[in-house]
Amino acid sequence: MTLITHAPDPITGVTPSTRGRFAEVIDIAERADDLGFDGFAVGERHEDPFISAAPPVILSNLAARTRNIALFTAVTTLSLLDPVRAFEDYSTLDNLSDGRLELIIGKGNGTAQAELYHVTTDDQWDRNREGYELFRQLWASDDVTWEGQFRPSLKHAKALPRPLQPRLRIWHGSATSKDSVELAARYGDPVFSANVTNPVAPYAELIAYYRERWEHYGHDPADALVGAGTAGIQVSRTSQEALAAFAPIYAARLELQRTRGIPIVFDTLEDFVERSSALIGSPEQVIDKVSRYHEQLGHEVIHLSADRDGRSESAFIDSLTLFQAEVAPELRRRIPSRPLASQLSGATL
Repeated sequence: MTLITHAPDPITGVTPSTRGRFAEVIDIAERADDLGFDGFAVGERHEDPFISAAPPVILSNLAARTRNIALFTAVTTLSLLDPVRAFEDYSTLDNLSDGRLELIIGKGNGTAQAELYHVTTDDQWDRNREGYELFRQLWASDDVTWEGQFRPSLKHAKALPRPLQPRLRIWHGSATSKDSVELAARYGDPVFSANVTNPVAPYAELIAYYRERWEHYGHDPADALVGAGTAGIQVSRTSQEALAAFAPIYAARLELQRTRGIPIVFDTLEDFVERSSALIGSPEQVIDKVSRYHEQLGHEVIHLSADRDGRSESAFIDSLTLFQAEVAPELRRRIPSRPLASQLSGATL
């Protein structure tokens, strides 16, 4: 998963061109497809230092360059978008990708959205809910009559093109908000916990609330589906090698947080490895950590960072290759999961 940060390399200090940064994302996605990863996710942000403002454009490019991997958004900021236009974009992408599309939606964050879209903390939740509900109707039917608060009404509207997947799996992304998981539980949708900034406790509390509301709305507890993020990845043969490889990356991250006045939750690399969701260590250590988090969250899907963060391309690919060779098979054995869209579609080798 990437938010496509466009910033100086934490090691060299060199900022790549916009074109170069996009090329790097495309290359990593193609490598992930070749390595057998299940999905590749592109976030949506509308402010510095991110250039991920148009996920459907990027994912359409990836649909043409990959063959098997599921294509995710992480997240689609429906609070900012016209749901009809969002449907048109993602229904087109669904067809172009042979049904490999999955969405993670969310309200978005940051002050830039208020300036660009005039969406504020006062109305973002209502916009997110309304946008989701209309998007859902448009996907399910080619005859939609609808009236809401934030866009013109529809009368027997037929939005085109019609999607390939009759029902799109829509995840609801959330860091701390009960509004997102409440909406997910009501409609029987999965949730994706950010699980990045803090220790596991607040995320586990939110997932417990989701499961409680899931049952409240009459859904079978066994059907609840949870995903969760990780705060970083470096898999090496030994813990010492992993720590050495990630140390300059974390030092640069701390410096950036101090420069921007961002609260520091983990003030040393050792603390970060111990208390965050980061997967830094030997294959055995990474497997054990994911298993411990699974005890708290019950999640079936995790995302890993798709960004090199200053590592050489070969060093980063080596880490991902080792993850796929020795970590992923054991995680799949220990934690059976439901198939993604790409595994249900006609995508083949």
